[in-house]
Amino acid sequence: MKDLLIKRFEYYKNLGDKVFQQLSEEQIFWKQNEESNSIAIIVKHIAGNMLSRWTNFLTEDGEKIWRNRDDEFINTFKSKQEVLNYWEKGWKCLFGALDQMNDKNLQSTIYIRGEAHTVLDAVFRQLAHYPYHIGQIVYIAKMIKNNNWETLSIARNKSQEFNNEMKNKLSEKDFNLNSSPVCFQNSPEVRDEYNQ
Repeated sequence: MKDLLIKRFEYYKNLGDKVFQQLSEEQIFWKQNEESNSIAIIVKHIAGNMLSRWTNFLTEDGEKIWRNRDDEFINTFKSKQEVLNYWEKGWKCLFGALDQMNDKNLQSTIYIRGEAHTVLDAVFRQLAHYPYHIGQIVYIAKMIKNNNWETLSIARNKSQEFNNEMKNKLSEKDFNLNSSPVCFQNSPEVRDEYNQ
């Protein structure tokens, strides 16, 4: 289970990483209007959340007293590199916490703002939260890049071509396993976990 969860988070981190490679310094800080968030601000929020939720996550409430969530929506970054460093810091904290998970503590109770969660539920909560914001990052970047956007998934009107390529890459035996880095519907790992 832990490996599956790590793979899911790695997939979404990778999407963000690929977006940042396409953007200039100026584009990271672009905002549609005063009520909008720049990509830099969204990164500040995601990483701030990660640091709060995953620092000492088994023994301390996930909403740390030192977190200032409102400040996460005020830009304090001076460069794209600062944004990327903070992004990496948040993910390092998350992956370090996930590495502490095991079969014994998956059902342990932890707290977020005083609300009880199992470790597994807390992970699922964040697995919904972070992709939500990473989707915002992708959408903003696509608007900025317009015709210069390099797709992060299957190109428009290329689904059948992609499916054929995947079939050709896989042997008859391997084709029964889902090859997607994020979808494991045919994986025995998932079936075993959910058929207990």
